[in-house]
Amino acid sequence: MSLAERWRLERRSVRVRLTALYSGLFIVTGALLLAITYVLTSSTVALKVVIAKPQPGSASDTGLVTQQLAIQRADVLSGLLVQSAVALGIMAVVSLLVGWVMAGRVLRPLRTMTHRVRYLYEDNLHERLAVAGPPDELKNLADTFDGLLARLESAFEAQRLFVANASHELRTPLTFERTLIEVSLTDPDPTVESLQDTHRRLLANSQHQERLIEALLMLARSQRGIEARRPVDFAVLVKEIIAAREDDRDIRVDTNLAPATVAGDSHLLERLVVNLVDNAVRHNAPGGWVDVRTGTPGGWPTLCVVNSGPVIRADQIAELVQPFRRLDGQRRQRQGHGLGLSIVAAITAAHGGRLTACPVPGGGLRVDVTLQPQGGPSDGLAWSCASTLRSSSV
Repeated sequence: MSLAERWRLERRSVRVRLTALYSGLFIVTGALLLAITYVLTSSTVALKVVIAKPQPGSASDTGLVTQQLAIQRADVLSGLLVQSAVALGIMAVVSLLVGWVMAGRVLRPLRTMTHRVRYLYEDNLHERLAVAGPPDELKNLADTFDGLLARLESAFEAQRLFVANASHELRTPLTFERTLIEVSLTDPDPTVESLQDTHRRLLANSQHQERLIEALLMLARSQRGIEARRPVDFAVLVKEIIAAREDDRDIRVDTNLAPATVAGDSHLLERLVVNLVDNAVRHNAPGGWVDVRTGTPGGWPTLCVVNSGPVIRADQIAELVQPFRRLDGQRRQRQGHGLGLSIVAAITAAHGGRLTACPVPGGGLRVDVTLQPQGGPSDGLAWSCASTLRSSSV
């Protein structure tokens, strides 16, 4: 940075403006104080000459004395004015220096924060400003920055974990396909049946890859937000999706569907319902049940899916919306791609709604999706895990 650029930057700095403000206020108030002092002094210094015993020619002597006193009064007031102006000038210079120093002391925490933030990158987001001092505005600003850094660190860590898991999930099917092909090629006496079996397994693995890639694309699309909204009824979506899966399950599905119209993307909302229903059926117990309800409690369209299944602890709920994660902290099982609830959470966030998940006493999970009604929000959110022992918002 050149000297001229640095000078221009210094002229626009907060420290220079604060110094000018402090000094300007001091000079104005000092000048006002001196003006008041001058006026009061000039009004109190009165000239009155009294001759006790008039003598011949005393009238001229009295006039001479009065003239001399007037001259002396003018000299006193002029000297007072000059001395006051000199004192004001000296104090103005002192106020500039003191204002510059005090402004620097006040802004020192800001310079410290600026220096630390300037050297923060994605690999050292764990560092914090940790500004010490009284709980004033600057301390609150530093604490706000620290909170922002904590959220950024969590977001970057989640992104790294997602990329690593996605890479693993995409690489594993390729490795499996390569193994099948190598085994088939090294077979000295292949038969039609063995080759057909290999092709069927390759086809099934390819279909699994397609579903995984489709889920990743759906997750990315839902995180972009909603471009166009139109009325969609949760009850109609649930009825169509459950009817399409009528013959593909051994799980009892009960429904209690009331109109629940939202304004959103119909394709994303359809995927939200599909993922919730499939997740409830997939992660269930043999001969279990699923209860799906829709309605508008409190004026808010809500979809509630409750299913039986394994016992889930309340502290495990947060793991359910993490991509490629299982309840034990490991990656997904082979029966799913591990993105179901992650996509549901992203679609809910894109619609400005709230996703609430909580364990069911005795085993299973309850998931409530509450979105904004068509035409704008109503009085308030309600009906969130009211029938469970403990709830956890995700």
